[in-house]
Amino acid sequence: MTRLEKNTFKKLTDISLLIRKRTVITSFEAKIPHLGSCLSCVDILVYLYFLELSINPEKFEDIDRDRFLLSKGHAAPVLFQVLAEKGFFSLSELKEFGENGSFLHEHPPKPGIIKGIEAATGSLGHGFPMGIGMAISAKIQKKDFNIYALLSDGECNEGSIWEGALLAPKLKLDNFIGIIDYNKWQATGRTKDIMNIEPFVDKWQSFGWHCQEINGHNFDEIHEAFLNAHKTVSKPSIIIANTIKGKGVSFMEDDNNWHYRTPNNHELESALAELSTDRKK
Repeated sequence: MTRLEKNTFKKLTDISLLIRKRTVITSFEAKIPHLGSCLSCVDILVYLYFLELSINPEKFEDIDRDRFLLSKGHAAPVLFQVLAEKGFFSLSELKEFGENGSFLHEHPPKPGIIKGIEAATGSLGHGFPMGIGMAISAKIQKKDFNIYALLSDGECNEGSIWEGALLAPKLKLDNFIGIIDYNKWQATGRTKDIMNIEPFVDKWQSFGWHCQEINGHNFDEIHEAFLNAHKTVSKPSIIIANTIKGKGVSFMEDDNNWHYRTPNNHELESALAELSTDRKK
């Protein structure tokens, strides 16, 4: 495995911890749910924005930038935190999160309203095929940028996902990388109990994708997966990232009540106490 340099690994770990704290605080203050779903994909988003994506916040509309689509749009609260930390907008703007009239809410708005947002997503199953459309467009225009989409596992119940999964290999879209936040839950229950998607790796491979399965909280494994994806020619890539819903806060981890719950005062204090401890992740 190609490991990250120690300093880089520490930098990403520190940013993830910071983002987790801010996401919990924001959920408490704004009473906005989806906290568990946000915490499961923090490490993936931090790696993408701080090491992978070719995006400059100062030139966020650059025609040659990489494109990222949050297909699991309900994780927008954590994406906003990452965008602010990256410098797309100021941290002070996040104070209006969840307020009436604010565009900083449960899902990303349409492009042109918040810097760094490429598409309005939230109705599941849309961001992934939109990304494939962008990948097709880039190929037609002979552009070298890449397109990334982050999906949820529950989202893979949608037919539009599998229509896109059929099309992308046919068109040899090696400029597209999908990442699945596989936390094993969806809104109302275990993914395997509602619509079993296993054998997940076999399904993607049988459709013609370069498919990898990793620990979505291990930066070395995330790093290796993207390196491998970029080496793949004439195939789209999908990374199945095994994650834990509510990752980082012990009483939220793998507890689906945190799909819709927001923390009370005591829970906020307990969560921040845990996140302030230099725990081994």
